[in-house]
Amino acid sequence: MTVEEPILRLQNVESSYGPVKAIRGVSLTVNKGTIATVLGANGAGKTTILKTISGIIDPDKGTITFRGEQIQKRDPAWIVRRGICHCPEGREVFPLLSVRDNLMMGAYTRADRDAVARDLEMVYGYFPVLRDRAGEEAGKLSGGQQQMLSISRALMGDPDLMLLDEPSLGLSPKLTREIFDIVVRINRERGKTILLVEQNANLALSVADHGYVLEVGRIVMDDTCERLRANPDVQEFYLGMKEKGVRGERRWKKRKTWR
Repeated sequence: MTVEEPILRLQNVESSYGPVKAIRGVSLTVNKGTIATVLGANGAGKTTILKTISGIIDPDKGTITFRGEQIQKRDPAWIVRRGICHCPEGREVFPLLSVRDNLMMGAYTRADRDAVARDLEMVYGYFPVLRDRAGEEAGKLSGGQQQMLSISRALMGDPDLMLLDEPSLGLSPKLTREIFDIVVRINRERGKTILLVEQNANLALSVADHGYVLEVGRIVMDDTCERLRANPDVQEFYLGMKEKGVRGERRWKKRKTWR
């Protein structure tokens, strides 16, 4: 069987905020048609990885290759046109625009009007509440509905790769599960490749194919999600974090090396 070249490859990428190094020598790959996830504590550098891929942050070092083409230090709009859409942490919808106008903003790079209309019906099928509230201002939606809108806006760009940053942030467990079910459907039914950053490690590892563990800006572990879930270190210092509460999170942040 022929092994395809990964759709996305990061090699020794480093990015900073001023003098502060946020990610250090990060290398990872995402295969076409799969879901990959990056796990890590708050401040580990997960969001920085996505911002560096989408061009919001220029890397200090390293290369980012998408479909065989280097894209590091390119303009974000150029990267969107190449087929990458970023759903940012905190949703960041246009609050004064209608739901429908927010969705159409996601398709601003496209000229295929008939296909755009079909994709609009597609996202309404995934999230019927957006059709019901299409004429309302996006800022009046609940947090969960705004997350649905953010994901749908990215889908309207017809991307080959979707970057999802903390889609469960601030949502109830029930709504989180509903949104993740749709994310899996988007991957399986539409063939969209997804790179997911998520604090809920149990949920992320249950839906993704491959996972990376990020600690203080460095990848310290990568494997299939099935094997990561069975790893004693991941179980103790990551999957058990919810039971251990704040004390467990502090232990995670203080841990310097993996056994």
